[in-house]
Amino acid sequence: MADHSDTNADKDSPPSASLLAQSTKGATYLILLQIGSRALTFFVNQILLRFLSPELLGISTQLELYIVTVLFFARESLRVALQRQEHEVATAPVQADGKPRKNVPPPNIQDRTAQEVVNISYIAIGLGLPLAFVFASLYIRTANTAVLQTPFISRSLNIYTLATILELFSEPCFALAQLQMLYGVRALAETLATLARCLLTCGTAVWASKTQVNLGVLPFAIGQIGYAFVLNVVYLKQIAPFSARSTFSIFVRPIVPSSPSLIFDRFLRSRLSLAFNIYAQSLFKHLLTTGDALLIAAFTSLQTQGAYALAANYGGLVARMVFQPIEESSRSFFGRLLHHPASESSDDVDSDSNPQRGQHVDQAAMYIRVLLRFYSIASVIVAAIGPTLAPLVLPLVAGSRWSDSDAPSVLAAYCYYIPLLAINGILEAFVSAAASPEELRVQSAWMIAFSAAFAGTGFLVLKVWNHGAHGLVLANAVNMTCRIVWSWKFLDGYLRKRGSGISYMDVLPDVRLATCGIGASWYFNRAGMILDGGRWDLIQLFATAGSFGLLVYVSLVSDFFLTSRSKLCLFTTDQSQAKFRKSLSA
Repeated sequence: MADHSDTNADKDSPPSASLLAQSTKGATYLILLQIGSRALTFFVNQILLRFLSPELLGISTQLELYIVTVLFFARESLRVALQRQEHEVATAPVQADGKPRKNVPPPNIQDRTAQEVVNISYIAIGLGLPLAFVFASLYIRTANTAVLQTPFISRSLNIYTLATILELFSEPCFALAQLQMLYGVRALAETLATLARCLLTCGTAVWASKTQVNLGVLPFAIGQIGYAFVLNVVYLKQIAPFSARSTFSIFVRPIVPSSPSLIFDRFLRSRLSLAFNIYAQSLFKHLLTTGDALLIAAFTSLQTQGAYALAANYGGLVARMVFQPIEESSRSFFGRLLHHPASESSDDVDSDSNPQRGQHVDQAAMYIRVLLRFYSIASVIVAAIGPTLAPLVLPLVAGSRWSDSDAPSVLAAYCYYIPLLAINGILEAFVSAAASPEELRVQSAWMIAFSAAFAGTGFLVLKVWNHGAHGLVLANAVNMTCRIVWSWKFLDGYLRKRGSGISYMDVLPDVRLATCGIGASWYFNRAGMILDGGRWDLIQLFATAGSFGLLVYVSLVSDFFLTSRSKLCLFTTDQSQAKFRKSLSA
């Protein structure tokens, strides 16, 4: 079975160093997973785009929004809650007089936690079943005439509903893999499932084209049901033997012995309370995350929806391949680091009175500082090169039929939005891991305000000013900027209370980087207006872009990483390990 060694950290190493190593390994797995799956999806899309019209792509985007919405509301808050380290003290079984029972061994803490994680993950299935049917009914009732006249639309929606429910049944195994940091298992399951989806979708679409059968969006539905089926098979094959060698089950069972902190002897009360608070906040977060799809579906034509979907898919490729895995692993890292028993051994917030907490907070601050600085360097490169190169490359990869649509210019605008996605992802990962239930409720209130601002901006740019997909990119940028400002204020306040901190000057581009970015942006804009997009022109532009990237790396990135690496490795040196053990023994 894949990477069981992930759970066997060196007992002599500091917990924070072990967590950082496991988080880094997890991020590597997830990045490789995203690169592999996106490469497969990219290859299949190049084939599908030869057979699909913008209208069909717009409908498939709506169905994808349906399945994402159901999965988000069914499992997202539970996943975030499970990533936090909740430490319930499991006592040995006792008799009625309070004395320990004879011949009854004390409970295994790890297996007890695993069973509790499995039990609570089944709530996602219970929530997802009614949500899947309710949202499917709403979709078919509110769809416009063009959607309803699409061949096999009802059958496709039914298959999507079944695929959604089937995917939710993999949640217990996913939760166990996350708990044990078995990132290799997750990578294997999602890679094979993505491969199955790509093959089924592409194969069905090609067959329909050759036989002159109009299947509408049915190929996407068939691919989605294949994805869910393979995901369950691989997870069960990998996790079931692991469960058989332990005392927990992959099915819902009572947690023995019973405890007042448990509900129905199966669910940890504090974790359910946290999940409830996160659930309320996630409603508005989802509206902000998928609000662009909702707005464009309500106020624009299917052709505009297809153009925006294509631009968003290509524009967000880097964000999904690199930034999203880092965000996921960072959320797990922060949740375990900031809620580690060594950090929670005292109620003192001040790092002087609680050295373990101070060390963990300092490491979290350094981790964020390094990532944000890296993002600022990457953002300058993307903003300088992307808006010129992306529109020229798009017709080559998507086909000439998309050249006359808004997709190339929308993709150029989307390049300026990508850095905001990256920065917001890491900041909100910290907030979701570090915020208390009260602070999460405050964030939910602000999310309402952000939702209103986003909806108002979207209505203006789409309905009043008729800016179409370009205006929607602007509305997204306004929304993301608001969320970044709030998350930064929370981060700054959290660190200051605990004797640490990050200055925005530590993460913003310096003068050298800003000058390079402005100069490169001016050059590529001028070149884009002069060149006609021929193959030789593209080769020249790519060569220049590569030279610019190499120059930035040599002059800025290498020095930055040499400095940051030494700081991040502080907790893995022998000296820091000795200091950590000394503080623990004291």
